[in-house]
Amino acid sequence: MIKRWYESEQRVNYFMLDKHYREIENLLPNCVLLGDAVSDRYAVDWSAEHAYQPAIVVRPKRLEDVSTLLGYCNDNALSVVTQGGLTGLSGGATPQQDEIVLSLELLSGITELDQQSMTLSALAGTPLSVLQEAAQAAGFYLPLDLGARGSCTIGGNVATNAGGNQVLYYGMTRALVLGLTAVTADGTVVRSMNKMLKNNAGYDIKQLFIGSEGTLGVVTEVVLRLYPQAVSKKSALCAFSNFDDVVKFLHAMQRRLPKVTAFELMWSNYTERVYAMNPSYSDPFNKKYPLYVLIEAEGGDPDRDSQLFDEVLADYLEQGGLLDAVIAQSHSDAEKFWQIRDGVMSILSNIKHRANFDVGVPISVMSEFVQRVEQTLLKSINDLQLCTFGHMADGNLHLLAWTNSGSDVLKEQAVESIYQQVYKIVGDMNGTVSAEHGIGAMKRKYLHLCRSEEEIALMKLLKQAMDPKGILNPNRVF
Repeated sequence: MIKRWYESEQRVNYFMLDKHYREIENLLPNCVLLGDAVSDRYAVDWSAEHAYQPAIVVRPKRLEDVSTLLGYCNDNALSVVTQGGLTGLSGGATPQQDEIVLSLELLSGITELDQQSMTLSALAGTPLSVLQEAAQAAGFYLPLDLGARGSCTIGGNVATNAGGNQVLYYGMTRALVLGLTAVTADGTVVRSMNKMLKNNAGYDIKQLFIGSEGTLGVVTEVVLRLYPQAVSKKSALCAFSNFDDVVKFLHAMQRRLPKVTAFELMWSNYTERVYAMNPSYSDPFNKKYPLYVLIEAEGGDPDRDSQLFDEVLADYLEQGGLLDAVIAQSHSDAEKFWQIRDGVMSILSNIKHRANFDVGVPISVMSEFVQRVEQTLLKSINDLQLCTFGHMADGNLHLLAWTNSGSDVLKEQAVESIYQQVYKIVGDMNGTVSAEHGIGAMKRKYLHLCRSEEEIALMKLLKQAMDPKGILNPNRVF
Protein backbone atom coordinates (compact mmCIF):
# COMPACT_ATOMS: atom_id res chain seq x y z
CA MET A 1 0.00 0.00 0.00
CA ILE A 2 1.26 3.48 -0.89
CA LYS A 3 0.98 6.12 1.83
CA ARG A 4 0.46 9.69 0.67
CA TRP A 5 2.91 12.31 1.85
CA TYR A 6 0.41 13.71 4.35
CA GLU A 7 -0.81 10.42 5.86
CA SER A 8 1.96 9.35 8.26
CA GLU A 9 1.74 10.44 11.89
CA GLN A 10 5.45 9.78 12.36
CA ARG A 11 6.62 11.95 9.50
CA VAL A 12 8.19 15.34 9.98
CA ASN A 13 5.62 18.07 9.69
CA TYR A 14 5.19 18.70 5.99
CA PHE A 15 4.91 22.42 6.53
CA MET A 16 8.36 22.47 8.12
CA LEU A 17 9.74 20.97 4.93
CA ASP A 18 7.60 23.01 2.57
CA LYS A 19 9.98 25.99 2.85
CA HIS A 20 12.83 23.83 1.59
CA TYR A 21 10.72 22.40 -1.21
CA ARG A 22 9.75 25.90 -2.39
CA GLU A 23 13.38 27.00 -2.32
CA ILE A 24 14.35 23.97 -4.40
CA GLU A 25 11.58 24.90 -6.84
CA ASN A 26 13.07 28.39 -7.13
CA LEU A 27 16.60 27.03 -7.54
CA LEU A 28 15.53 24.57 -10.24
CA PRO A 29 12.62 26.06 -12.20
CA ASN A 30 10.70 23.67 -14.43
CA CYS A 31 12.34 20.70 -12.76
CA VAL A 32 10.11 20.20 -9.70
CA LEU A 33 6.83 18.42 -9.04
CA LEU A 34 5.15 19.14 -5.71
CA GLY A 35 2.36 17.65 -3.60
CA ASP A 36 -0.60 16.32 -5.51
CA ALA A 37 1.20 16.95 -8.83
CA VAL A 38 3.37 13.94 -7.98
CA SER A 39 1.93 10.76 -9.47
CA ASP A 40 2.03 7.34 -7.84
CA ARG A 41 4.60 6.10 -10.38
CA TYR A 42 7.33 7.66 -8.25
CA ALA A 43 6.22 5.81 -5.13
CA VAL A 44 7.42 2.26 -5.70
CA ASP A 45 9.74 0.15 -7.84
CA TRP A 46 9.12 -3.36 -9.17
CA SER A 47 9.78 -4.82 -5.73
CA ALA A 48 6.32 -3.57 -4.66
CA GLU A 49 7.94 -2.68 -1.34
CA HIS A 50 5.78 -0.55 0.99
CA ALA A 51 6.32 3.07 0.15
CA TYR A 52 5.51 6.68 0.71
CA GLN A 53 4.25 8.67 -2.22
CA PRO A 54 6.73 11.57 -2.17
CA ALA A 55 5.83 15.17 -1.59
CA ILE A 56 8.46 16.38 -4.05
CA VAL A 57 10.09 15.01 -7.18
CA VAL A 58 13.04 16.78 -8.77
CA ARG A 59 13.71 15.98 -12.43
CA PRO A 60 17.00 17.63 -13.46
CA LYS A 61 17.73 18.29 -17.11
CA ARG A 62 21.44 19.09 -16.73
CA LEU A 63 24.41 17.91 -14.72
CA GLU A 64 24.46 21.29 -13.02
CA ASP A 65 20.91 20.76 -11.78
CA VAL A 66 21.95 17.57 -9.98
CA SER A 67 24.89 19.37 -8.40
CA THR A 68 22.67 22.27 -7.27
CA LEU A 69 20.10 19.94 -5.73
CA LEU A 70 22.59 17.80 -3.82
CA GLY A 71 24.51 20.83 -2.61
CA TYR A 72 21.31 22.33 -1.19
CA CYS A 73 20.15 19.04 0.33
CA ASN A 74 23.53 18.46 1.95
CA ASP A 75 23.60 21.96 3.44
CA ASN A 76 20.13 21.41 4.90
CA ALA A 77 20.45 17.70 5.80
CA LEU A 78 17.62 16.63 3.48
CA SER A 79 17.50 12.99 2.42
CA VAL A 80 17.46 12.12 -1.30
CA VAL A 81 16.54 8.91 -3.09
CA THR A 82 17.67 8.56 -6.70
CA GLN A 83 15.40 6.94 -9.29
CA GLY A 84 15.99 5.63 -12.79
CA GLY A 85 13.56 3.28 -14.50
CA LEU A 86 12.19 1.90 -11.20
CA THR A 87 12.74 -1.68 -12.36
CA GLY A 88 14.69 -2.76 -9.26
CA LEU A 89 13.53 -5.60 -7.05
CA SER A 90 15.18 -4.55 -3.78
CA GLY A 91 13.28 -1.40 -2.84
CA GLY A 92 16.40 0.69 -3.40
CA ALA A 93 14.55 3.40 -5.33
CA THR A 94 11.34 3.24 -3.31
CA PRO A 95 10.90 6.51 -1.39
CA GLN A 96 10.95 6.38 2.35
CA GLN A 97 9.47 8.91 4.71
CA ASP A 98 10.28 12.54 3.89
CA GLU A 99 12.76 11.71 1.14
CA ILE A 100 13.20 13.96 -1.86
CA VAL A 101 12.97 11.97 -5.07
CA LEU A 102 15.72 12.71 -7.59
CA SER A 103 14.41 11.27 -10.85
CA LEU A 104 16.92 11.17 -13.71
CA GLU A 105 14.26 10.45 -16.35
CA LEU A 106 14.83 13.79 -18.13
CA LEU A 107 18.63 13.56 -17.98
CA SER A 108 18.58 11.33 -21.02
CA GLY A 109 20.26 10.96 -24.37
CA ILE A 110 23.40 9.74 -26.11
CA THR A 111 26.22 12.27 -25.85
CA GLU A 112 28.82 10.55 -28.06
CA LEU A 113 29.41 7.40 -30.08
CA ASP A 114 33.13 7.11 -30.79
CA GLN A 115 33.50 4.54 -33.56
CA GLN A 116 37.28 4.45 -33.48
CA SER A 117 37.46 3.92 -29.71
CA MET A 118 34.36 1.68 -29.81
CA THR A 119 32.70 3.55 -26.97
CA LEU A 120 29.27 4.99 -26.36
CA SER A 121 28.63 7.82 -23.89
CA ALA A 122 25.17 8.52 -22.53
CA LEU A 123 23.34 10.39 -19.80
CA ALA A 124 22.14 8.34 -16.83
CA GLY A 125 18.41 8.46 -17.58
CA THR A 126 18.76 6.89 -21.02
CA PRO A 127 16.85 3.59 -21.35
CA LEU A 128 19.06 0.58 -21.99
CA SER A 129 17.18 -0.34 -25.17
CA VAL A 130 18.00 3.08 -26.67
CA LEU A 131 21.70 2.42 -26.16
CA GLN A 132 21.44 -1.08 -27.62
CA GLU A 133 19.70 0.26 -30.72
CA ALA A 134 22.23 3.08 -31.18
CA ALA A 135 25.13 0.67 -30.93
CA GLN A 136 23.52 -1.68 -33.43
CA ALA A 137 22.79 1.13 -35.89
CA ALA A 138 26.48 2.06 -35.80
CA GLY A 139 27.56 -1.54 -36.44
CA PHE A 140 28.48 -2.38 -32.85
CA TYR A 141 27.12 -4.43 -30.00
CA LEU A 142 26.36 -3.45 -26.41
CA PRO A 143 26.22 -6.79 -24.56
CA LEU A 144 24.47 -5.50 -21.44
CA ASP A 145 20.99 -6.99 -21.71
CA LEU A 146 18.16 -7.77 -19.30
CA GLY A 147 14.43 -8.31 -19.43
CA ALA A 148 13.66 -4.74 -18.35
CA ARG A 149 15.72 -3.30 -21.23
CA GLY A 150 12.87 -1.06 -22.41
CA SER A 151 12.32 0.51 -18.97
CA CYS A 152 15.57 0.35 -17.01
CA THR A 153 18.10 3.15 -17.39
CA ILE A 154 21.84 2.98 -17.76
CA GLY A 155 22.32 4.99 -14.57
CA GLY A 156 20.34 2.42 -12.62
CA ASN A 157 22.26 -0.39 -14.34
CA VAL A 158 25.54 1.17 -13.23
CA ALA A 159 24.33 1.97 -9.72
CA THR A 160 23.30 -1.65 -9.14
CA ASN A 161 26.05 -3.24 -11.27
CA ALA A 162 23.35 -5.01 -13.25
CA GLY A 163 23.98 -8.48 -14.61
CA GLY A 164 21.58 -9.88 -17.14
CA ASN A 165 21.71 -12.40 -19.92
CA GLN A 166 25.27 -12.02 -21.29
CA VAL A 167 27.30 -12.07 -18.07
CA LEU A 168 28.72 -15.53 -18.78
CA TYR A 169 30.95 -14.16 -21.54
CA TYR A 170 30.91 -10.35 -21.29
CA GLY A 171 30.73 -9.82 -17.53
CA MET A 172 28.61 -7.58 -15.31
CA THR A 173 27.95 -3.90 -15.99
CA ARG A 174 31.21 -3.13 -14.19
CA ALA A 175 33.15 -4.81 -17.00
CA LEU A 176 31.51 -2.57 -19.61
CA VAL A 177 31.93 0.82 -17.91
CA LEU A 178 35.12 2.61 -18.93
CA GLY A 179 34.32 5.97 -17.39
CA LEU A 180 31.61 8.02 -15.77
CA THR A 181 30.63 11.33 -14.25
CA ALA A 182 29.13 11.39 -10.76
CA VAL A 183 27.97 14.00 -8.27
CA THR A 184 28.86 13.46 -4.62
CA ALA A 185 26.68 14.29 -1.62
CA ASP A 186 27.90 17.90 -1.32
CA GLY A 187 27.34 18.64 -5.01
CA THR A 188 30.94 18.09 -6.16
CA VAL A 189 31.12 16.91 -9.76
CA VAL A 190 33.60 14.07 -10.31
CA ARG A 191 34.43 13.64 -14.00
CA SER A 192 36.17 10.45 -15.02
CA MET A 193 35.05 10.02 -18.62
CA ASN A 194 37.81 7.59 -19.52
CA LYS A 195 37.64 5.80 -22.90
CA MET A 196 40.65 3.52 -22.53
CA LEU A 197 40.72 -0.14 -21.56
CA LYS A 198 43.89 0.46 -19.60
CA ASN A 199 44.28 3.30 -17.11
CA ASN A 200 46.29 2.47 -14.00
CA ALA A 201 46.87 6.08 -12.93
CA GLY A 202 46.01 5.93 -9.26
CA TYR A 203 42.75 4.67 -7.80
CA ASP A 204 39.98 3.65 -10.18
CA ILE A 205 37.46 6.16 -8.89
CA LYS A 206 34.59 4.97 -11.06
CA GLN A 207 34.49 1.68 -9.16
CA LEU A 208 33.37 3.56 -6.04
CA PHE A 209 30.10 4.41 -7.73
CA ILE A 210 29.44 1.23 -9.74
CA GLY A 211 27.29 -1.06 -7.62
CA SER A 212 27.05 1.37 -4.69
CA GLU A 213 23.29 1.82 -5.27
CA GLY A 214 23.44 5.61 -5.18
CA THR A 215 24.72 5.68 -1.59
CA LEU A 216 28.08 7.29 -2.45
CA GLY A 217 27.07 9.57 -5.29
CA VAL A 218 24.72 10.03 -8.23
CA VAL A 219 25.97 8.80 -11.61
CA THR A 220 24.97 11.27 -14.33
CA GLU A 221 26.84 10.06 -17.43
CA VAL A 222 28.70 6.92 -18.44
CA VAL A 223 31.18 5.72 -21.05
CA LEU A 224 30.43 2.18 -22.18
CA ARG A 225 32.62 -0.29 -24.00
CA LEU A 226 31.22 -1.61 -27.28
CA TYR A 227 32.01 -4.80 -29.14
CA PRO A 228 31.89 -5.73 -32.83
CA GLN A 229 28.59 -7.23 -33.86
CA ALA A 230 28.63 -10.99 -34.01
CA VAL A 231 28.61 -12.33 -37.54
CA SER A 232 26.56 -15.30 -36.44
CA LYS A 233 24.34 -16.13 -33.49
CA LYS A 234 22.75 -19.49 -32.76
CA SER A 235 20.10 -20.23 -30.14
CA ALA A 236 18.42 -23.37 -28.90
CA LEU A 237 15.93 -24.36 -26.24
CA CYS A 238 17.00 -27.62 -24.62
CA ALA A 239 15.25 -30.04 -22.26
CA PHE A 240 16.76 -32.05 -19.39
CA SER A 241 15.66 -34.42 -16.68
CA ASN A 242 18.15 -33.44 -13.97
CA PHE A 243 20.54 -30.69 -12.93
CA ASP A 244 23.74 -32.75 -13.24
CA ASP A 245 23.10 -33.22 -16.94
CA VAL A 246 22.62 -29.46 -17.30
CA VAL A 247 26.05 -28.79 -15.76
CA LYS A 248 27.74 -31.39 -17.98
CA PHE A 249 26.03 -29.84 -20.99
CA LEU A 250 27.27 -26.35 -20.02
CA HIS A 251 30.87 -27.53 -19.75
CA ALA A 252 30.65 -29.42 -23.05
CA MET A 253 29.25 -26.38 -24.85
CA GLN A 254 31.97 -24.14 -23.44
CA ARG A 255 34.65 -26.60 -24.58
CA ARG A 256 33.38 -27.08 -28.11
CA LEU A 257 31.80 -23.75 -29.03
CA PRO A 258 33.98 -20.63 -29.44
CA LYS A 259 31.73 -18.21 -27.56
CA VAL A 260 28.81 -19.27 -25.36
CA THR A 261 27.21 -15.96 -24.40
CA ALA A 262 24.02 -16.99 -22.62
CA PHE A 263 22.94 -20.04 -20.63
CA GLU A 264 19.55 -19.54 -19.02
CA LEU A 265 18.04 -22.30 -16.86
CA MET A 266 14.30 -22.57 -16.23
CA TRP A 267 12.51 -25.06 -14.04
CA SER A 268 9.16 -26.36 -15.26
CA ASN A 269 7.29 -24.51 -12.48
CA TYR A 270 8.46 -21.31 -14.15
CA THR A 271 7.75 -22.15 -17.80
CA GLU A 272 4.30 -23.52 -17.02
CA ARG A 273 3.42 -20.32 -15.17
CA VAL A 274 4.63 -18.18 -18.08
CA TYR A 275 2.57 -20.17 -20.59
CA ALA A 276 -0.50 -19.92 -18.35
CA MET A 277 -0.20 -16.15 -18.05
CA ASN A 278 0.64 -15.62 -21.73
CA PRO A 279 -1.74 -17.72 -23.87
CA SER A 280 -0.13 -16.41 -27.06
CA TYR A 281 3.21 -18.05 -26.13
CA SER A 282 3.60 -21.55 -27.58
CA ASP A 283 5.51 -24.39 -25.96
CA PRO A 284 8.00 -25.60 -28.62
CA PHE A 285 8.05 -29.13 -27.15
CA ASN A 286 5.48 -31.90 -27.49
CA LYS A 287 5.88 -33.03 -23.87
CA LYS A 288 6.79 -31.60 -20.49
CA TYR A 289 10.30 -31.77 -19.04
CA PRO A 290 11.66 -30.90 -15.57
CA LEU A 291 14.33 -28.43 -16.77
CA TYR A 292 14.90 -26.18 -19.77
CA VAL A 293 18.02 -24.36 -20.95
CA LEU A 294 18.11 -21.45 -23.38
CA ILE A 295 21.61 -21.44 -24.83
CA GLU A 296 23.06 -18.83 -27.18
CA ALA A 297 26.43 -18.83 -28.93
CA GLU A 298 28.15 -16.28 -31.14
CA GLY A 299 30.75 -16.70 -33.85
CA GLY A 300 32.45 -15.23 -36.89
CA ASP A 301 31.54 -17.69 -39.67
CA PRO A 302 27.79 -18.25 -40.17
CA ASP A 303 28.02 -21.49 -42.12
CA ARG A 304 30.71 -23.10 -39.99
CA ASP A 305 29.20 -21.87 -36.72
CA SER A 306 25.75 -23.17 -37.60
CA GLN A 307 27.11 -26.56 -38.58
CA LEU A 308 29.20 -26.82 -35.41
CA PHE A 309 26.30 -25.78 -33.19
CA ASP A 310 24.01 -28.39 -34.74
CA GLU A 311 26.69 -31.08 -34.52
CA VAL A 312 27.42 -30.43 -30.86
CA LEU A 313 23.73 -30.62 -29.96
CA ALA A 314 23.29 -33.78 -32.02
CA ASP A 315 26.27 -35.41 -30.30
CA TYR A 316 24.87 -34.59 -26.90
CA LEU A 317 21.43 -35.89 -27.85
CA GLU A 318 23.02 -39.20 -28.80
CA GLN A 319 24.82 -39.41 -25.47
CA GLY A 320 21.47 -39.20 -23.69
CA GLY A 321 22.03 -36.33 -21.27
CA LEU A 322 20.10 -33.94 -23.48
CA LEU A 323 16.51 -35.18 -23.88
CA ASP A 324 15.26 -32.82 -26.56
CA ALA A 325 16.22 -29.59 -28.31
CA VAL A 326 14.65 -27.03 -30.62
CA ILE A 327 17.12 -24.94 -32.63
CA ALA A 328 16.11 -21.44 -33.71
CA GLN A 329 15.99 -21.24 -37.50
CA SER A 330 15.50 -17.50 -37.61
CA HIS A 331 15.79 -14.36 -35.55
CA SER A 332 12.06 -14.63 -34.92
CA ASP A 333 12.48 -18.11 -33.46
CA ALA A 334 15.21 -16.85 -31.12
CA GLU A 335 13.00 -13.97 -29.99
CA LYS A 336 10.26 -16.45 -29.10
CA PHE A 337 12.72 -18.38 -26.92
CA TRP A 338 13.75 -15.20 -25.14
CA GLN A 339 10.11 -14.25 -24.80
CA ILE A 340 9.66 -17.29 -22.58
CA ARG A 341 12.69 -16.35 -20.46
CA ASP A 342 11.50 -12.74 -20.15
CA GLY A 343 8.00 -13.90 -19.22
CA VAL A 344 8.82 -13.16 -15.60
CA MET A 345 7.48 -9.65 -16.27
CA SER A 346 3.95 -11.02 -16.52
CA ILE A 347 4.32 -12.79 -13.18
CA LEU A 348 5.64 -9.67 -11.48
CA SER A 349 2.76 -7.58 -12.80
CA ASN A 350 0.04 -10.06 -11.85
CA ILE A 351 1.08 -11.27 -8.39
CA LYS A 352 0.76 -8.55 -5.76
CA HIS A 353 2.10 -10.22 -2.61
CA ARG A 354 5.24 -12.13 -3.57
CA ALA A 355 8.79 -12.77 -2.47
CA ASN A 356 11.37 -11.87 -5.14
CA PHE A 357 14.76 -13.50 -4.92
CA ASP A 358 17.93 -12.61 -6.77
CA VAL A 359 20.41 -14.93 -5.09
CA GLY A 360 23.70 -16.53 -5.95
CA VAL A 361 25.03 -19.91 -4.86
CA PRO A 362 27.94 -21.99 -6.14
CA ILE A 363 26.87 -24.14 -9.08
CA SER A 364 28.08 -27.20 -7.17
CA VAL A 365 25.30 -26.77 -4.59
CA MET A 366 22.63 -25.12 -6.76
CA SER A 367 20.45 -28.20 -7.16
CA GLU A 368 20.64 -28.93 -3.43
CA PHE A 369 19.75 -25.30 -2.73
CA VAL A 370 16.59 -25.47 -4.84
CA GLN A 371 15.55 -28.74 -3.23
CA ARG A 372 16.10 -27.35 0.28
CA VAL A 373 14.09 -24.23 -0.53
CA GLU A 374 11.18 -26.26 -1.90
CA GLN A 375 11.15 -28.70 1.01
CA THR A 376 11.44 -25.96 3.63
CA LEU A 377 8.74 -23.73 2.20
CA LEU A 378 6.30 -26.57 1.52
CA LYS A 379 6.36 -27.42 5.23
CA SER A 380 5.46 -23.92 6.39
CA ILE A 381 3.52 -22.18 3.59
CA ASN A 382 0.00 -23.23 2.66
CA ASP A 383 -0.69 -23.39 -1.06
CA LEU A 384 2.91 -22.51 -1.91
CA GLN A 385 3.46 -21.14 -5.44
CA LEU A 386 7.07 -21.21 -6.61
CA CYS A 387 8.87 -20.26 -9.81
CA THR A 388 12.58 -20.96 -10.24
CA PHE A 389 14.81 -19.74 -13.06
CA GLY A 390 18.03 -17.85 -13.59
CA HIS A 391 21.29 -17.29 -15.37
CA MET A 392 22.72 -20.39 -13.68
CA ALA A 393 26.11 -20.47 -15.45
CA ASP A 394 27.22 -17.45 -13.40
CA GLY A 395 25.67 -18.83 -10.20
CA ASN A 396 22.65 -16.51 -10.27
CA LEU A 397 19.15 -17.83 -9.52
CA HIS A 398 15.83 -16.00 -9.39
CA LEU A 399 12.93 -17.33 -7.37
CA LEU A 400 9.42 -16.01 -7.02
CA ALA A 401 7.31 -17.40 -4.18
CA TRP A 402 3.84 -16.60 -2.89
CA THR A 403 0.62 -18.09 -1.58
CA ASN A 404 -2.93 -17.72 -2.82
CA SER A 405 -4.36 -18.53 0.62
CA GLY A 406 -5.71 -16.04 3.16
CA SER A 407 -6.21 -12.30 3.36
CA ASP A 408 -3.76 -9.70 2.11
CA VAL A 409 -2.35 -9.42 5.66
CA LEU A 410 -1.79 -13.18 5.87
CA LYS A 411 -0.21 -13.19 2.42
CA GLU A 412 2.20 -10.45 3.49
CA GLN A 413 3.10 -12.41 6.61
CA ALA A 414 3.73 -15.47 4.47
CA VAL A 415 5.98 -13.44 2.16
CA GLU A 416 8.06 -12.24 5.13
CA SER A 417 8.38 -15.81 6.36
CA ILE A 418 9.51 -16.91 2.90
CA TYR A 419 12.23 -14.24 2.84
CA GLN A 420 13.57 -15.28 6.23
CA GLN A 421 13.64 -18.99 5.43
CA VAL A 422 15.20 -18.71 1.98
CA TYR A 423 17.88 -16.21 2.99
CA LYS A 424 18.89 -18.44 5.90
CA ILE A 425 19.45 -21.27 3.43
CA VAL A 426 21.46 -18.91 1.20
CA GLY A 427 23.70 -18.01 4.14
CA ASP A 428 24.08 -21.64 5.21
CA MET A 429 25.26 -22.53 1.70
CA ASN A 430 27.79 -19.66 1.42
CA GLY A 431 25.77 -17.83 -1.20
CA THR A 432 24.81 -14.22 -1.68
CA VAL A 433 21.45 -12.54 -1.04
CA SER A 434 22.00 -10.37 -4.11
CA ALA A 435 23.59 -11.47 -7.36
CA GLU A 436 22.61 -8.51 -9.54
CA HIS A 437 19.77 -6.39 -8.10
CA GLY A 438 21.58 -4.93 -5.11
CA ILE A 439 20.65 -4.83 -1.44
CA GLY A 440 18.38 -1.77 -1.39
CA ALA A 441 16.06 -1.41 1.58
CA MET A 442 14.64 -4.91 1.52
CA LYS A 443 17.80 -6.95 2.04
CA ARG A 444 19.85 -4.78 4.39
CA LYS A 445 19.00 -6.90 7.41
CA TYR A 446 20.32 -9.94 5.56
CA LEU A 447 23.61 -8.41 4.38
CA HIS A 448 25.52 -10.05 7.23
CA LEU A 449 24.68 -13.47 5.79
CA CYS A 450 27.02 -12.91 2.85
CA ARG A 451 29.45 -10.19 4.00
CA SER A 452 31.82 -10.33 6.97
CA GLU A 453 31.79 -7.84 9.84
CA GLU A 454 35.04 -6.41 8.53
CA GLU A 455 33.62 -5.90 5.04
CA ILE A 456 30.51 -4.16 6.35
CA ALA A 457 32.61 -1.97 8.65
CA LEU A 458 34.70 -0.87 5.68
CA MET A 459 31.55 -0.11 3.68
CA LYS A 460 30.28 2.08 6.50
CA LEU A 461 33.64 3.86 6.75
CA LEU A 462 33.53 4.64 3.04
CA LYS A 463 29.95 5.89 3.31
CA GLN A 464 30.88 8.16 6.22
CA ALA A 465 33.81 9.60 4.29
CA MET A 466 31.84 10.36 1.12
CA ASP A 467 28.45 11.21 2.60
CA PRO A 468 29.04 12.34 6.21
CA LYS A 469 25.49 13.66 6.66
CA GLY A 470 23.99 10.47 5.23
CA ILE A 471 21.68 12.18 2.74
CA LEU A 472 22.15 9.80 -0.22
CA ASN A 473 19.76 6.84 -0.27
CA PRO A 474 19.78 6.47 3.53
CA ASN A 475 18.77 3.15 5.09
CA ARG A 476 19.85 1.23 2.02
CA VAL A 477 22.53 -1.47 1.81
CA PHE A 478 23.30 -1.46 5.56
